[in-house]
Amino acid sequence: MSSELDILLADGFTLYESGSLTLAEQKFCQVLEVDSSHPQALCGLGMLYYRQGRYEDALDYLEQSLKFDANQASCHYTRGLVLAKLGYLAEAKTAYHQAVIVDPSYLNAYSELGNVCIEIGELTPAETAYRERIALSPDWQSYVSLGHLFIAQQRVDEAISAYQTALELQPRHPEILSSLGIAFAAKNHPDSSLYLGFSAYRKQEYETAIAHYQQFQNTHDGEIEFYLALTDCYQQLNQWEEAISTYRQGIALHREAVELYLSFILALQNCGKIEEARQIAAEGLAVLPYCLSLKLEKIRLFPVLYQNSEQLEFYRNRFITELDDLIQNCALNTEFAQKQAFNAIAVNTNFYLQYQGKNDLKLQQKYGQFVHQVMAANYPQWVKPLPMPTLKSGERIRIGYISACLQWHTVGMVFSGWLEHRNREDFEVYCYDVGQQRDRLTDWFRLNSDYFYSIPDDIPAVCQQIQQDSLHILVFLDIGMYAPMTQLASLRLAPVQCVAWGHPITSGLPTQDYFISSDLMEPENAQTHYSEQLIRLPNLGIYFPKPQIPEVNQNRADYGIPDDAVMYLSCQSLFKYLPEYDIIFPAICQRVAKAKLVFIGHKNHPITAQFCQRLDAAFGEVGLNYQKFCIILPRQSKRDYWNLLSMADIGLDTFEFTGFLTTLEAVAVNLPIVTHLGPFMRGRQSAGILTRVGATETIAQTLQDYIKIAVTLGLTREWREAIATQMTQGHQFLYEDTSGVKALENFYRTMVEERG
Repeated sequence: MSSELDILLADGFTLYESGSLTLAEQKFCQVLEVDSSHPQALCGLGMLYYRQGRYEDALDYLEQSLKFDANQASCHYTRGLVLAKLGYLAEAKTAYHQAVIVDPSYLNAYSELGNVCIEIGELTPAETAYRERIALSPDWQSYVSLGHLFIAQQRVDEAISAYQTALELQPRHPEILSSLGIAFAAKNHPDSSLYLGFSAYRKQEYETAIAHYQQFQNTHDGEIEFYLALTDCYQQLNQWEEAISTYRQGIALHREAVELYLSFILALQNCGKIEEARQIAAEGLAVLPYCLSLKLEKIRLFPVLYQNSEQLEFYRNRFITELDDLIQNCALNTEFAQKQAFNAIAVNTNFYLQYQGKNDLKLQQKYGQFVHQVMAANYPQWVKPLPMPTLKSGERIRIGYISACLQWHTVGMVFSGWLEHRNREDFEVYCYDVGQQRDRLTDWFRLNSDYFYSIPDDIPAVCQQIQQDSLHILVFLDIGMYAPMTQLASLRLAPVQCVAWGHPITSGLPTQDYFISSDLMEPENAQTHYSEQLIRLPNLGIYFPKPQIPEVNQNRADYGIPDDAVMYLSCQSLFKYLPEYDIIFPAICQRVAKAKLVFIGHKNHPITAQFCQRLDAAFGEVGLNYQKFCIILPRQSKRDYWNLLSMADIGLDTFEFTGFLTTLEAVAVNLPIVTHLGPFMRGRQSAGILTRVGATETIAQTLQDYIKIAVTLGLTREWREAIATQMTQGHQFLYEDTSGVKALENFYRTMVEERG
């Protein structure tokens, strides 16, 4: 019975940590039904009720627990938290003190002890508590608390020192930056505006940040980081002229600052000024002639949006020629050259290349081989073949998943089912988060992994951890969106390495063995598009839950759309819209008099303006005014996006690079979608989804076919309703499909068996 209670108790605390409080409560209560005096179960309920805000109940269970076992530091600590919430500060202080007596290494108890001492005016014991916490394990929060204490005592210089130490431990944290700004203000020091500016910037309060930065500029020149932050503030507010002017100020002061040139180049690309961006790269190279980073960024400057097909061909051909030249002339025979090349490939990827609708296999292989050679020169210890670890009796197969997008991003959302619905008896999952952003989905990945590592901005540390874990198989969920992912993928960190379609294009890397894809989204000749061996998982290859659709809380009038309009929603990122297909929009509107075409603008207004210019030209060719038929909405919140999906009549997909997550969501509201069957997987994603739900009538084979389908849908409500019914019936096949997960795991088993 004891072992059963231990299992129940362990399950309860696991559920508690994951936030599943109702289920955790059930587990703790089951333990108490067998043993009503079980101290850990009583403590668990006390902790749980504290998190629920049921403080009186929490206090009751915690005190019962301590009667049966007074040597529970966490119980004393939680009792202190409860007493503090109830206003019994002296008693809370005693509880925290008791926690550190039971466990002298209980770090949080020292922090809370210091906090409650400050609240009751006992500043010297508070300082002692913080310093004891720091002596055990220095952390930025304790230094901030110590700094706040010093401010209260008017020990401003000591406060500044404490805050600066905190900033070394947690760079760029807005709370620390704000505290430093306030401390410097107490000394009338000009750095006050600088730190307050950085704090506002990190909190995405861009207008406030600009005001502080401008105040600082009145008396001082900024360092490189200052100009990078200020220019980004202007860009976030779509104040492009101010951003460009500020970049020039920064470069005039810091002529050899590669970071400023690179950021300026990207800013100009993001506002549609490609040739100006190349000129800045040239200016930088005149000062820094050996800077490979500037050379490479100059080469891969593609427009976010093309004005015509001839422009696309021009930029593509120039990229091919200049990339060849750079690779041929890039020597890696000195340590300096190796480091230069490493820095160059760490800046960016060929992201926009993949949106030209061409076969990029040879280009990807050329660039992939180059990246591999650069990384091999810098890290020769991580390019050697690795033997498959022997799978011992009772041991699970070790699978690693690595991404910079383990968050509320398409990649994280699409592939989370591979973890959640895995066979936990056979597979042990290791997750490596190498990105900068964290959110609730990141926490979900942490809880659903056997081992989870967050290692941003440190390629050697990632490599060391992966090899230490002795994986059987490593899966890169996406390659091509984040430069360090490409760098890591070019090394040999596991015996078998795979890339999934988080960015649906071959990696071109010689170190990637398999490309994991979906059978329904690949053409028959798909293997010829990949440098890796193609693995076609059945159906869509993923487990995707049926979306929970929020109730519509707005109507068409809120978006400027007439109630009697035939609403066509085309909500892809604007860089997916190729100019050769602009003719579909006026062609639809010529035949559907009440058509309203709704698009989502780019986050950068100049790009949206360029798209409007294209629409103007396309509609003008047939004598129509695009503004009569087209509505360009700003980027939407998730709730507002669901509103749009729910009120639309028809979805218009893009050519050559279709939607995927957007299509999964559109099908959930049974929105008929017109899509085109492209030659490559990235142009067939929506077609695969529609095939799975049995709504294939809206999959076009040609451009004219696409227009015909879109027009007929607009004129025939009955057909729209029939397709919606087909989609409803097909939901059972599309969502919550485990076949892809099972096939993936069979592939894993085969790899380990064959190579073991």
